[in-house]
Amino acid sequence: MDFEDIATEVLNACREKSLTVSTAESCTGGLIGATLTAVSGSSDVVDRGFITYSNQAKHEMLGVSSASLDQYGAVSEVVAQEMAEGGVVKANTGLCVAVTGIAGPTGGTAQKPVGLVYISCAKKDGVTVVEKHVFAGTRDEVRQQTVKRALELLKDQALAP
Repeated sequence: MDFEDIATEVLNACREKSLTVSTAESCTGGLIGATLTAVSGSSDVVDRGFITYSNQAKHEMLGVSSASLDQYGAVSEVVAQEMAEGGVVKANTGLCVAVTGIAGPTGGTAQKPVGLVYISCAKKDGVTVVEKHVFAGTRDEVRQQTVKRALELLKDQALAP
């Protein structure tokens, strides 16, 4: 299954449940939003995307707390959750998928290796799911795997009760 097929499934699932979508992206730099909007007719589901590469952008655009950024770092479960929940609130959408990670090839540490990505999906008046992944491969491969899993998670949350 290619990305367009997954994106189409996401959009159809959201239409079925009358959900709109926003994205909050760091390490993917807008690739999730671009993948969704590459599908014709996506404008009835996709509202907006936040590209929040810096900590300041995460704080200003999504309301991620400075305390969380200071204590846990941008690449953390807490920040991913705050990004997704902030996206739902700021965009007033039914769903927001958020990603934050270290795509590499530089930037990794022993505690946070290259390929570490947190993916979160928040549902308005619902549950927020956060997943931790360590993807292998080049920078592009890490980003592509992140997009794929983010779309799958978005579809799962759209279809969840």
